[in-house]
Amino acid sequence: MTVEPPEPSGGEPAVPLPPNTPADPTSTGEIAVRTPPSSGIPAPPPRNPAQPHPHRHRPEEHPTGKRLAILSLTALGVVYGDIGTSPLYAIKETFKPDYGLAPTPVNVYGVLSLIVWALLLVISVKYVLFILRADNRGEGGVLALLALVQSGARRRRDARRRAILIALGLVGGAFLYGDGIITPAISVLSAVEGIEIATPALRHLIVPIAFVIIAGLFAVQRFGTARVGTTFGWITLIWFLSIAGLGIVEIARGPEVLWALNPWNGVRFFFDHPKVSFVVLGAVVLVITGGEALYADMGHFGKRPIRVVWFGLVFPALLLNYFGQGALLLRNPAAIENPFYLLAPRPLLIPLLFVATAATIVASQALISGAFSLTQQAIQLGYMPRMTIQHTSAREAGQIYIPEVNKALAIGTLLLVVGFGSAGALGGAYGVAVTGTMAITTVLFVAVARQRWNWKPWQLWTFLVLFLTIDLAFFSSNLLKIPHGGWVPLLVAVLVYTLMTTWKRGRMLLSSILRRSSLPLDLFLRDVGNRKPVRVPGTAVFMTSDPEGTPVVLLHHLKHNKVLHEQVMLMSIVSREVPEVPDEERVEVERLPENFVRVIARYGFMETPNVPEILEYCEESGVAHLRPHEISFFLGRERLIPTGSSRMARWRKKLFGIMSRNAQGATEFFQIPPNRVVELGAQIEF
Repeated sequence: MTVEPPEPSGGEPAVPLPPNTPADPTSTGEIAVRTPPSSGIPAPPPRNPAQPHPHRHRPEEHPTGKRLAILSLTALGVVYGDIGTSPLYAIKETFKPDYGLAPTPVNVYGVLSLIVWALLLVISVKYVLFILRADNRGEGGVLALLALVQSGARRRRDARRRAILIALGLVGGAFLYGDGIITPAISVLSAVEGIEIATPALRHLIVPIAFVIIAGLFAVQRFGTARVGTTFGWITLIWFLSIAGLGIVEIARGPEVLWALNPWNGVRFFFDHPKVSFVVLGAVVLVITGGEALYADMGHFGKRPIRVVWFGLVFPALLLNYFGQGALLLRNPAAIENPFYLLAPRPLLIPLLFVATAATIVASQALISGAFSLTQQAIQLGYMPRMTIQHTSAREAGQIYIPEVNKALAIGTLLLVVGFGSAGALGGAYGVAVTGTMAITTVLFVAVARQRWNWKPWQLWTFLVLFLTIDLAFFSSNLLKIPHGGWVPLLVAVLVYTLMTTWKRGRMLLSSILRRSSLPLDLFLRDVGNRKPVRVPGTAVFMTSDPEGTPVVLLHHLKHNKVLHEQVMLMSIVSREVPEVPDEERVEVERLPENFVRVIARYGFMETPNVPEILEYCEESGVAHLRPHEISFFLGRERLIPTGSSRMARWRKKLFGIMSRNAQGATEFFQIPPNRVVELGAQIEF
């Protein structure tokens, strides 16, 4: 619509509204939460400040006894599903025919040595002992680490370094989406392929069965995992005990396999096979693909349960099974056909098949839930548009469901199952995203250690050189997989990175345009005092992304309707680079002249903005007359026209416009009853 400045109604001249002023957007990348429609804002129950918000959480820092046991069992199911199912395909992949590597004793010792020391150095030392220390108020993951970097030193000379680190963090987050579509496909396919060993005649059913299992897994996401979440730990516990038992039996038959603990076997393997060994690294990395999950899920369980479970069960069970498969290959090299399932006695093959399938479903669920959490963080940090986020549990913040992400992951995963058709073929696509994220995590961790912990230069360089060398060796080896399917996670990462940077850049440009179109609030209030517009009963809440200036939608309202409500509230919701904001810092209320109230509400990147909750805080602060049936909410809706002079490629402007149109509506985001909302729109050239 064409916007003109408000006309004076007598007295002193009205404050001029800049030409072509757009309606004020409601937020910059917040989260939409679907709630049932209602006829008004529900009156909130009396709140005890000592009680946390139902969607907030914070695990104990030092749990003990029964609580530690419960957290450890739950973490076992959620955190270690991915890395725990790697024995299904890792050893088999290292000796695939394409590499031309025969399972001779020397080669078996060499590969096992690489596996042992990869688990020890990358998972045990790097992630469990070091990376878990870099928590953002308890939260982990590459975007939480990125938020730590963003909130660090902001001196001008550090601007370029920060920009590079932020770009790396976004690439790391984008890589995880590629991992999110490959892990369910390769895990479930590798488990179902046990049918080929048990009943070769049913080999043709492997892909259809895997397809149905994965489709069903994505279909039930909308119901939430709260009900079945408690069983995940028990399923994974049975899985780890099973694979450990199978390994022990085979090790007892050939204990000489334990010689692979000597790191010299791995060094010798590189000397004996200088070319093939580099390629084989791309398969060895499959044993550590779940490492990033340890860090990403830290916020749900805390550091101690994750460490206890790793050193007390997961690490020993994995080693026992890998050594068991190695002992089997030393005794029978032909078992390379499927060394995991051939560990089991014939009568136990079918039960093992069911246990393995259940374990891969748990592992897939963990990756899907991780993608939901990652998206929530990206939205709150302003790197993705608003999406519908449904909380499927009243107690657990991690129990969320995002339909848009679920649909995209489902389509991508099912296409991989049909397109590749086997776990072996998918092994060629697996590893690029994981190793890329691991290298980025190393770099970001060093930046945080430098900014926040003041590590000495020798400490920084020792950590960086040691682990970045390992990460880049794995990553470089996996780059050889690009022609054989490794392009899939790279393509996904490029697409996601483009979307995130386009959205962030577009919102910054839009905010700049709006700031130039705004007016100083004191000037506007002085004009209101001079003009004395008609005031009507009730409260008007104007949502604005800029807590300083006058919302343009307020100027539009005054121009077109010629009146103001008896009480006017200017409400801004600000995202902070921390997981959660303490209750005492949640809402800031400032009384202004002419019965105006400015409200600034702050939320962390793991929280969901909630307007009824904000109004409850306002009432506690003494703001009166907040009766639900007398509150009207004024929101802005913009139509973006990519013909302006903003410094952004035209194709990206068009992409930003598409993302903006498809973002979840601000009404749903703010949890405002639809029949209490007034929207004013305008065109914006940018």
